[in-house]
Parts: sequence; C-alpha cells; structure tokens
Amino acid sequence: MAGGIVETPVTGTTSEGSGAIENLRERKREQNRAATVEAAWRLFIERGYDHVTVQDICAAADIAPRTFHRYFASKEDVVAEPVRRMTGIVFEQIAGAPPGSSDAAVMRQALLAVGRFVVEHRELLTGLRAVALQSSHLRGSYPGVRPDQEAKLAAELAGRGGGDPADWRRRLLVACSIAGFRVWYEDYFRDAPPDPLTHLERVLAAAVP
Repeated sequence: MAGGIVETPVTGTTSEGSGAIENLRERKREQNRAATVEAAWRLFIERGYDHVTVQDICAAADIAPRTFHRYFASKEDVVAEPVRRMTGIVFEQIAGAPPGSSDAAVMRQALLAVGRFVVEHRELLTGLRAVALQSSHLRGSYPGVRPDQEAKLAAELAGRGGGDPADWRRRLLVACSIAGFRVWYEDYFRDAPPDPLTHLERVLAAAVP
C-alpha cells in the first residue's frame, strides 16, 4: 500500500510507536511537574513557606493531591526542585561531553551550564533564598549540587574513560569544582557581578587550576 505501511515490520512499528508515546508521556509529566513547582514557588514567595499547604499548591496548580504526591513526597521536596534540576544538568553535561575531554574541562563546562540555569532563573531563586532564610525547616539547604551527589558524579566521570570511580583525585576534583560553584553562587546573589558567567569561569579556574 502507499506510504510503505505494509513493508514496515509490525514489531518495529509497535516499538517505535510505543517509544514515541512514552516520550510524549514523559514530556507531559515533566511539564506538569514544572508547572506544579512554579505554582508552589510563587506561593512560597508570596506567603512564606510555613503558611503554604499542599492543598494550597494543588489549588494554584489546578491538580489533585494525588497528582502532587506522584511527583513529590512533601512540600519540602518542591523547594529542593532547583537542586534536582541543577544536579540533573551536571549529569547530562557529563554524559554528553566530547570524548577525550579532561575531567576538569567536563566539570567546568557542566557547572557553567548550571550557572546559566541560575542566571535564567534569578528572580525565582532570589525569592526562594528569602523564603529559606525565613523558615527554620529550610535554613542550611545547599545551593546547587548536594554533597551526597559528589561520589555519583565522580563515578559518572570515571565511566567516560573506564577509570576508578573511587580515585581520590577525581573525587577531590568534583568536590573542589562544586565548592567553587557555591562560592560563585553566594557572590552572585550577594553582589550581582556584572558578568556573572565570566566570574564563574574565573572562580572554577581558581578552584581547579
């Protein structure tokens, strides 16, 4: 028949179709999750974290509580969403880094990508920092990648070249890179350097010469 429909194996068509549907569902889930997060962030900024309930978030996002709990265990997990995104960016950048790039170069580019995310979302992140300072539950939350993810990042770097994920040099490189990012993060929200990403490059170069 026209279009080669009959010539395409049924199994292949089913597989490709199922994959496309699953990708569509995944994108829809991420869109719904992002909309829920933004609605929650706005409420936290307007009212303060302690004065917002899960029911408030559901009403603002126009979702059922069951849908909310499909994405998050609690409202505190919503506040941690930027950290999840930043960590995801680092893993994505490591996975997509060109073969042959040094670990230091890969980490530098990954954290520059996180820096771009921070700059693009400055308004919301500024509001959330204020919210965190006002809530005893949220004080001390880490900006960017959490320390408990550092070993996983070192393993991801090692996987690129078959190295030892427990190598202290690689773990130290990851730790120093992330520490440098945190210094930049605090500078960015305190002093607002005129060219923040250039400043981030300088900080990362100092952290990992």
